[in-house]
Amino acid sequence: MSLIHTESIRDPDRFNVHLSEEDINEAIDVVVKKTKHNIIKLGETFPTSSTVNDTYSTSKNVEWTTGFWTGILWLCYENTHEEVFKNLAEKNILSFKNRIINKIDVDNHDLGFLYIPSCVAGYKLTKNKYAREAAILAAEQLSKRYNSKGKFIQAWGKQGAADNYRLIVDALMNIPLLQWAAKIENNTKYSEIANNHFETTLKYAIREDSSAYHTYFFDNKTGHPLFGKTRQGYSDESSWARGQAWLIYGIPLNYRYKSKEKYLAIYNSITNYFLNRLPADFIPYWDLIFNDGSYQSKDSSAAAIAICGIDQMLREVPDIPNKSVYRNAEKAMLKNLIENYTAKKSDGIVALINHGVYSWHSGHGIDEGNLWGDYFYLEALTRMKFNWQVYW
Repeated sequence: MSLIHTESIRDPDRFNVHLSEEDINEAIDVVVKKTKHNIIKLGETFPTSSTVNDTYSTSKNVEWTTGFWTGILWLCYENTHEEVFKNLAEKNILSFKNRIINKIDVDNHDLGFLYIPSCVAGYKLTKNKYAREAAILAAEQLSKRYNSKGKFIQAWGKQGAADNYRLIVDALMNIPLLQWAAKIENNTKYSEIANNHFETTLKYAIREDSSAYHTYFFDNKTGHPLFGKTRQGYSDESSWARGQAWLIYGIPLNYRYKSKEKYLAIYNSITNYFLNRLPADFIPYWDLIFNDGSYQSKDSSAAAIAICGIDQMLREVPDIPNKSVYRNAEKAMLKNLIENYTAKKSDGIVALINHGVYSWHSGHGIDEGNLWGDYFYLEALTRMKFNWQVYW
């Protein structure tokens, strides 16, 4: 990335919608009822990453998404103070501690997704000692994915292997785990890794037009930058909607620790690019090259993530340029999620929001619910209800 272009927000008045306190409270009530229903179906198991025919299956604590289920439990507990949510979340914490101790599916960049909404949240809310221990171990495991040559956390694959020597934009949501651990443990190693990864991502993953590559490769011998490439988006040169949303949320989370003016300019650019490509109902298609009439699938999770990210940056920089438009945009997206994406579509383990896309290329989770979309939808509602203290 050199100098990036910042688009003006086109037709900002279209985001002027009314979202009432009653709308928020009713939507949270629906989520709580669905979650109680899902607890009965799940017991102490976890939901799979996405639904099939609008129903989650049960799973062990594997893959990268199970932390979001525990995060939903914690959010429900904060909204209701009902012990049923807290009790199950604390049982989940023991599962996450076992997972990190026994290194079960943790050799990847996803440790933040797994351990922030489950264990960091649990520690912040209840001072659960097992949550703290598990999250610290997870941060140490994540730090082992760091490559000092390229100054980034490698997402997948054997460490240092040329075919996977790359970063991904999603990891901006994972490195706050390192910042938390740095503070808790008074260990600057973690914060240095997080800050370096943040800088490297912003330098190389964002194009001059403010769209984003999903992944960016480096030379595994020298660390020199090579090229951007997609894994989840439509093409290497398109902008995967969820990837752009990860940046919208990931930048303000890391801005807390490195609040430089250039980051704010980058944030405005990538957010305006996203908002300018929203269709009539404000919920993006799975890649931002698509719009109404494309006959492609929406990704409701990208909208939910973006809402949380916009809200977070408005907290960090209350006088941010486009403040009123950003505030209206998050409400417009959330109102449409509430009204058009929350139908209860089965009697099984149900999604909180429908019409997401996990992976278009693999045919997995297309036009289905997914666990991260559910979590960020409830986080967005919670942010609108009260002065929520962020888990991330």
